[in-house]
Amino acid sequence: MKHIIIIGGGAAGFFCAANLDATKYKITILEQNSDVLQKVKISGGGRCNVTHACFDPRELVQFYPRGNKELLSVFTRFQPGDTMEWFENRKVPLKIEGDNRVFPESNSSQTIINAMLEEIRSKNVEVKTKCSVKQIEKQEGKYLIQTSLGDFEADYIIYSTGSSPKSLKIIESLGHNIIDLVPSLFTFNIKDNLLKDLAGTSFEMAETSIPKLKTEESGPLLITHWGLSGPAILKISAWEAVNLAKMKYNFEVEVNFISKSLDSAEEIFQQFKQSNPKKTIGQSKIFDITNRFWQRILEVSNIDLNKQVANISKKEMDRIIENLCKKKFQVTGKSTFKDEFVTAGGVDLKEINFKNMSSKILPNFYIAGEVLNIDAVTGGFNFQACWSEAWLIAQDLNNL
Repeated sequence: MKHIIIIGGGAAGFFCAANLDATKYKITILEQNSDVLQKVKISGGGRCNVTHACFDPRELVQFYPRGNKELLSVFTRFQPGDTMEWFENRKVPLKIEGDNRVFPESNSSQTIINAMLEEIRSKNVEVKTKCSVKQIEKQEGKYLIQTSLGDFEADYIIYSTGSSPKSLKIIESLGHNIIDLVPSLFTFNIKDNLLKDLAGTSFEMAETSIPKLKTEESGPLLITHWGLSGPAILKISAWEAVNLAKMKYNFEVEVNFISKSLDSAEEIFQQFKQSNPKKTIGQSKIFDITNRFWQRILEVSNIDLNKQVANISKKEMDRIIENLCKKKFQVTGKSTFKDEFVTAGGVDLKEINFKNMSSKILPNFYIAGEVLNIDAVTGGFNFQACWSEAWLIAQDLNNL
């Protein structure tokens, strides 16, 4: 019986094992940590954001800054609807939340983990934890894998290690080209009076842009203790991951907190002025923002809070609107977004056959998951790439 060794006990490795035909193969998973599926466990605050309810592959690939062209054919064969069906068939009911993220109804990542553990137990897949791979050698028609638990011989390797530098060095030594790793999905560190002591303040729809890179994004925005976060920031950090690394995370970001043009904000202000001339500006929350944020905007715009709205000059109004719609911040660094550490970079996609995720360089060698130069914005997309790639590998091996 041929032996498949899966290196890496994360989402891609496990899902692959769960879909392999165990009557055809002996299957072993090697995981260097003491626990498997660690990222699955902590994802989505421990609830596990399994996938995203986007069922059109052409739309789905738009969420991947790297890998979008290559994943189109992958998603036409296994997409979020298939993932949902797979887990629901194994008695894990799922739910689609308002923002289209998909979670288990149990709100616990453990139910996702249990479904995969049960599947591989039923297939007698052997799992070796605390097993760190040191080297892989090509031998005649086989691979010798040297690990901290001794040597293993494999007819096929599925390499799904995640993006640790050590695992990339091993695959590079076998002849693969590695695109430099840089963080993706991070929040911006900003020190600015406008944000001071306002952590937790959120905006339903804001626009962010990095003028130097001529790039912009929109979405919910959140003020944190360190600066700014939320989808409007995370999306721009993912799409511009490589450029922001080159800039050493020192750049200017422009924020429009109310997603309105200067002209339409001025129009709203003028209308309010006409209908409420006697109100003081401090009590006049003209736009859809929190009271505390409105007070701070007035403060940094040097406006007397007790001034009547009718007496606000054109210059004062311009300052308020400028701070709301075109506020420039200096970013001086980044922070990892929650525990969802995602990297751009990894194995060069030109060296992968996306019909079955096999290496074009190494025979009987498949690669999946974050070790590839593929990453997505937040929302369940990174997992979906893992599930789809793993499924393709399993189908290919099952059909051999």
